[in-house]
Amino acid sequence: MEPRFELGRTVATPGAIALGIDLTSYMRRHHCGDWGDLDECDKQANEEALIHGDRILSHYKLGDGKRIYIITEAGRQSTCVLLPEEY
Repeated sequence: MEPRFELGRTVATPGAIALGIDLTSYMRRHHCGDWGDLDECDKQANEEALIHGDRILSHYKLGDGKRIYIITEAGRQSTCVLLPEEY
């Protein structure tokens, strides 16, 4: 898998950090265009965002009912890992 866009500065919220897991594999999936557990409509929106420079969102189920979002902002200046309740 090859990266498909720039991540910019990468950060994580306190909630994502508190999960105590290595987020690297999820960041790599996001960076390479594996949008995780999104529906087809949202996956297509990400594909269009790659062309137009809009925001990109990925969603991953971690098990035990836990989930994370990864959002790369329009302009590709930053990417944030966060919990859904922190959105």
